[in-house]
Amino acid sequence: MVEFVRVTSDAPLDDVVTVLERDGCIIIENFVDQTTLDGLWEDLGPLLDGTRYSKSGYDGHLTRRVSSLFRRTSHLTPIFLHPLYLGAARQIMEKPVHMWVGQARIEMTPNIQISATQAIQIDPGQGRQPLHRDDSLHLRRHPGPTTRVQLMLALSEFTQENGATLVIPGSHHWDDERAPRYNEAIPAAMPAGSALLWLGGVYHGGGGNVSTEPRTSLTVSYDLGNLRQEENQFLAVPRDVVLTLPEEVQRLLGYDRCPPGVGWYEMEDPHILLTDPDADPAVLESPARA
Repeated sequence: MVEFVRVTSDAPLDDVVTVLERDGCIIIENFVDQTTLDGLWEDLGPLLDGTRYSKSGYDGHLTRRVSSLFRRTSHLTPIFLHPLYLGAARQIMEKPVHMWVGQARIEMTPNIQISATQAIQIDPGQGRQPLHRDDSLHLRRHPGPTTRVQLMLALSEFTQENGATLVIPGSHHWDDERAPRYNEAIPAAMPAGSALLWLGGVYHGGGGNVSTEPRTSLTVSYDLGNLRQEENQFLAVPRDVVLTLPEEVQRLLGYDRCPPGVGWYEMEDPHILLTDPDADPAVLESPARA
């Protein structure tokens, strides 16, 4: 059986990217420190306990989900800015694309953005989730360029018995006519604090929980900046919370432009609305009235 490549949080970025592009998935042990893990539990544990089960079978009738995490915890920044996650997402997705503008052949490099944030708890008795590709949200064709890099952080230990995420390594290389089968998938068993990274074209799904304890995780994603975010971060994260975040995270949430020109406000960098909320580029640039 194929096994996951496992590295530690200080592994060389190029090695992680090589494995992701080949296998489509990798486990990074000790991805977050104990302080971050404890903080996530303190913020999100009570919310999960008070959340109803999902209504759809796809999401799991014995599964609890909490979204809009930037307004519910202050511990996401070290996850999104982790060098192996952010670095891999940038290296894999921020690749030049050429185009013609008149007679000039130019290259543009897109940026990336935070797409979705969700805490997930799979309770005992929950069956396996259908195997799927996350980049299907954007109706992607395969094989093709990667448009999403996803992360699953184990808040509790992941085991085969309690519903560890099932993954089919290498399935991002398949075309769209080949259907996934459970006997091709392997469980991403890992200790709490570790993370599973995978590419958007990899088939995966939540495992069935046949244990007596819930399996709890946090999943987040980076998408190309010229695609619509899965979770509308402009609605999910209040402005007062956005203002507390580092500029890099603000821009990753969508307060940025993706080359060659997606996401502008009044033809300007939308980040101006955070640095100077009273600024109106259209007014500032207009000629003075007599």
